[in-house]
Amino acid sequence: MIDVVFLLLVYFMVATEFKTAEESFPMDLPLRQGGTLAALDNEPLVILVESSGVQASDVSIRLVGPWDPVVSLQGLSAFLTSNQVSLISMDGLFAQTHPIRIQPTVNTRWEHAVSAYNVVVDANYTNITLDDPS
Repeated sequence: MIDVVFLLLVYFMVATEFKTAEESFPMDLPLRQGGTLAALDNEPLVILVESSGVQASDVSIRLVGPWDPVVSLQGLSAFLTSNQVSLISMDGLFAQTHPIRIQPTVNTRWEHAVSAYNVVVDANYTNITLDDPS
């Protein structure tokens, strides 16, 4: 009887592969530090810039997508900083490396496009593209 038990034990030890079974489902799981992380794909956030006058404050901002309306540079700054994912708060939508495209219209003054670019840089985003006027 003991011989049969040892034969079964040897059979199961030889027939079982522990290492390959553990590696068959590789996953990279995100680290959770409280809160929920709502990750977006790398679809760029498009910011439309339009001049409505010659003064520095005469600029109109519009976001392409399902976002709340943003009409000024101050509103753009508030939107970008409140929706940024940080190490302290994981409640934001955009990482610092999320692609952002600034798209001025044909009649947009250069200083207005640069002002929008500076607002995005001041919000600590690093993947910024300034498109040709359309």
